[in-house]
Amino acid sequence: MTVTVHGLSGNVFTTTVTAGRHRLAADEPVDLGGADTGITPYDLLLASLGSCTVMTVRIYARRRGYPLTGATVTLSHDRIHAEDCANCETSVGFLDHITREIALAGDLTPEQRADLMRIADRCPVHRTLTSEIVIETAEVVAT
Repeated sequence: MTVTVHGLSGNVFTTTVTAGRHRLAADEPVDLGGADTGITPYDLLLASLGSCTVMTVRIYARRRGYPLTGATVTLSHDRIHAEDCANCETSVGFLDHITREIALAGDLTPEQRADLMRIADRCPVHRTLTSEIVIETAEVVAT
């Protein structure tokens, strides 16, 4: 699947995101110069991680026969001083910090909960974000 992002005329931050037959708007808040007509780029990133986490946990619980009745993931993103991160390789400057809270609903044993929390880190988006990423950029002729 290909995702296409198109900048609209008018506000410089307003974009339309198309993925297959699905469309959504992305923008920045008014206080950052946007028109607040859609989700921010970092919110899109967090939504990707959160939705992947929920899907991964639910699939795993179903396969194991765990009585999971729901999962909710709440995420936030900020930039922190590298020196404030005890477990990070980067020691100078700033780094991105994502906080992810997972609420598991259902009559789960402590062992099942621990197993689901462990598997949450195995969602494909989490693995992508914590591995080396190569982005190739090429200019093409606009149509």
